[in-house]
Amino acid sequence: MTDAKLLLCDCLKSQSIDAEQIEKLTGLTCSKVHTALCRAEAADAESALQSGDVLIACQQERTTFEDLAADLGVNDPLFVDIRDRAGWSADEATPTPKMAALIADAIMPTPVEKVVDVTSEGTCLIFGEADIALSAARSLCGTLSVTVLIAPEDEIPVGDDRRFDVVRGRVKSATGALGGFNVSFDALQERVPGGRGPLNWTDPRSGARSTCDIIVDLRREPPLFPAAEKREGYLRADPGNKEAYANALLEASQLIGTFEKPIYVKLNEDLCAHSRAQKPGCSRCLDLCPTGAITPAGDHITIDPMVCAGCGTCSAVCPSGAVSYDAPAPQHIFKRIETLAATWRKAVNEPPRLLVHDANHGAELIRLSARYGKGLPADVLPMEVSALAAFGHAEALAALACGFSSVTVLLSPQTEKDGLPFQAELATAISGNQQIKLIEPVDPDQLEAELYIEQEEASAKSPILPLGSRRQVTRLAAKALNEADTVIELPTGAPYGAVSTNADACTLCLSCVSLCPSGALKENPDQPQLKFQEDACLQCGICTTICPESALSLVPQLNLSDTALTPIVLKEEQPFECIECGKPFGVRSTVERMIEKLAGKHSMFKEGGAARLIQMCDDCRVNAAYHSENNPFAAGERPRVRTTDDYIRRDH
Repeated sequence: MTDAKLLLCDCLKSQSIDAEQIEKLTGLTCSKVHTALCRAEAADAESALQSGDVLIACQQERTTFEDLAADLGVNDPLFVDIRDRAGWSADEATPTPKMAALIADAIMPTPVEKVVDVTSEGTCLIFGEADIALSAARSLCGTLSVTVLIAPEDEIPVGDDRRFDVVRGRVKSATGALGGFNVSFDALQERVPGGRGPLNWTDPRSGARSTCDIIVDLRREPPLFPAAEKREGYLRADPGNKEAYANALLEASQLIGTFEKPIYVKLNEDLCAHSRAQKPGCSRCLDLCPTGAITPAGDHITIDPMVCAGCGTCSAVCPSGAVSYDAPAPQHIFKRIETLAATWRKAVNEPPRLLVHDANHGAELIRLSARYGKGLPADVLPMEVSALAAFGHAEALAALACGFSSVTVLLSPQTEKDGLPFQAELATAISGNQQIKLIEPVDPDQLEAELYIEQEEASAKSPILPLGSRRQVTRLAAKALNEADTVIELPTGAPYGAVSTNADACTLCLSCVSLCPSGALKENPDQPQLKFQEDACLQCGICTTICPESALSLVPQLNLSDTALTPIVLKEEQPFECIECGKPFGVRSTVERMIEKLAGKHSMFKEGGAARLIQMCDDCRVNAAYHSENNPFAAGERPRVRTTDDYIRRDH
């Protein structure tokens, strides 16, 4: 949208806006600086909307301008908040460079979100205490197809409401999400219609299974699912909390129809290093997925898009890029970071600071700070992201290497925090300083206390262009932030490193080569060699698991020299030469060890001729066996196989 017109408003003269400088820094055509664009000067906004693409520098009155666009029958404008995030600040420095950077970020094309349709026909399972569950059923049965599950020991009130079904039993387990729950039961009993007096029930049956679109859990027990609040279609409320109970019923009543479910992550199974030949390898994403959407599937993992809540943790920790966040992709985040930094540098020599936050908690703290407190410092550029947990070490290092002096991630109560501390630790180790930190303020005062402090200025000597995969960007950033040819020690569990070899123990069996998922371990087809290319190593650990001699160990580090880009020899030996034809084959030490252990000792190699077979190449060994006294090939032709016709002819 570089040809869009930017509508500016100083919000009743509460902020200072330099339209000429913003136009110069962003390349956009700017309007005059309005004072009340949403009210007294709304005619100017109407005229601009009719003329073409528009970017409005006001987020507070977004609904007003969208309604105006709808009335005019034109496309919705884009919006950028330069007031709460830049204009309203106690910092006396000019806000113009920051405003320009935020505007440049806002006009970047946003990738189209990938979605899948989820259909809910309104079949709903409600369970909990009998009185509460039946009351909820009576409220929802007019909208949904309701089944109530009552515990076997619960007394059922007198009455027979045929608007919904009632069964007895207990939920044993459940899988799935909105539109596709699978539930199994213990001691399930169905109601038998007819008869006089108390209700009649079928015999208890365990192992029964059923499906439903929605689950309303009104028990005072632990939830059915991990991270239950992120499981779409699973509504859980404490029946003692009237507000939560009412909200759960209201939400359930609206979960009927076809919905768009975002596809948050992309999986490339070929790159996954989860396991090889049933030997365990990388399990980083499995260990951290809060919803259980990721499960093993042979040599790789699989991700259930219906269960995935889009926290992004798996993308941040995946060493190979097999799992990558796709809403949007990491490359889009890298481009946003580079755009913010590059626009800032056009006006200011001193490096800015990056504040990463979410659209809810973080954005609200920034708004409250701007309206009632100091606001953000002029050199703090806020960047709103859809998934904080997906902002890992690669993104933080890219920001530092693009010219930011520090990176602060503003956590929210909803953020999945299990993986972020290690990502910050890893980024700090690679950058060589304490410029990356996680903060969790609960109010604007705490946010301001974290940001209004003196910071050491440090940034890349020459800003980089962050292109490529997350591993490639990490290496590029690390080279910009450190001295050349540095080897950086990393914490245990880092996805970068070397493989150390005990040369005395290694027999060059090459089991590690055959199972290495990234090709970091290589063989030489011309002679017995074990080679290793460090920049390809994922530190998945499969090689250390499969090695029969326990000769390999992982060394977490990041080698910035060019030696990491080319294979080096970890272990090599001389080949053994065939005693018949002289062709080299096998490993000399291994063949000699076999001769020592087998020749004259093993029953198959007691005769000298048999022991010679060990010292022959494949071709010569076959040839020697063929011409031996006990040649298995000299038995003549095998008898013809008798068929049914042979037996019929014999009988007649």
